[in-house]
Amino acid sequence: MSKIIAQILEEKFQAAPIVPLIEADDPDVAVQTAKALQAGGLDVVEVVLRTDAALDCMEAIVKETSDIIVGAGTVLTVYQAGQAVSRGARFVVSPGLVDAVAQYCLDRSVPIFAGTMTAGEVQRAYALGLRTVKFFPAKLAGGVPMLKALSSVFREMRFMPTGGVSAENLPEFLAVPSVVACGGSWLTPKGSIEAGDYGAITKLAKEAVALAKAARP
Repeated sequence: MSKIIAQILEEKFQAAPIVPLIEADDPDVAVQTAKALQAGGLDVVEVVLRTDAALDCMEAIVKETSDIIVGAGTVLTVYQAGQAVSRGARFVVSPGLVDAVAQYCLDRSVPIFAGTMTAGEVQRAYALGLRTVKFFPAKLAGGVPMLKALSSVFREMRFMPTGGVSAENLPEFLAVPSVVACGGSWLTPKGSIEAGDYGAITKLAKEAVALAKAARP
């Protein structure tokens, strides 16, 4: 299963190397947000577990949309990972690297993007068997220069920068060969969601896809 999902993710990232973050406490809002992103060309989404209804929101997207790959973000514990997977998460994203969480996902063939920001954490992820990790918080952790430094040492590793990524610096991050995709919340602004302006989200998604294509022609 992991090879199939990993292959699908790789294909999706080649077309649009961006993973928008969805934070919601209303399943209907989450579904409408996901559909708006998909209309803009982004069909891999990360639902962050930062609200009491996050799992319900994630499950609603899984059940009420088609052709969207839904992952769970801000996964902190093995228990949360298990909950997310049982509710339909196809991949897991965590802010840091916890061996038990990573191993849980590896044992169950669930792709995981564990958070790293230092050489030691990347090396530990490599030793665990991970080959793609989250780089978080990307901007505060050194941004593109740090990514280039890590990539020169860990030549087999690929990274998903998240945290401080925006439309302004997206091309710079995507220009780094080891970057598989970038995660970001700028595509789902709270104000637009609260106003029900899903057209604005679709517009942001289209602009991001265009930026990505220009960065990786």
